[in-house]
Amino acid sequence: MKSSGTVSALLHHKGSEIWSVPAEATVFEAIKIMADKNIGALLVMSGGKLSGVFTERDYTRKIVLQGKSSRLAHVREVISSEVISVGLHHSVEECMKLMTEHRVRHLPVVEGEKVVGLISIGDLVNWIISTQDATIDQMTHYITGGYPQHST
Repeated sequence: MKSSGTVSALLHHKGSEIWSVPAEATVFEAIKIMADKNIGALLVMSGGKLSGVFTERDYTRKIVLQGKSSRLAHVREVISSEVISVGLHHSVEECMKLMTEHRVRHLPVVEGEKVVGLISIGDLVNWIISTQDATIDQMTHYITGGYPQHST
């Protein structure tokens, strides 16, 4: 079953609140924000532009496992240099494919030079579930006669 929808529709439904940190922030500061906001990733901004995404995965693999101090390490030291992003016109399916291919769980949404949102794998799964539920409801109404019949 194809779950239609664009990033624009998903953000309209979810909201487009964005949490970010400067690249100069310490990893500890970033983790504190993530804990306070109950989120798994932060956008990393440098000079008003997107320079990366800091995730819980970055913290565990590049700080904890390497025995580094989160109070001394800076976010810029642990984020990957490649930023995978999408636009408002991308489909949910395209986002799922990008996340799978690049093994990421968060995609910044960028229009032109401006960051307009951040979507997670959880957002996409919730979108797919809700569209499937709506389709099932429509089919159930149709099968049980919930829709007016058309005369031919």
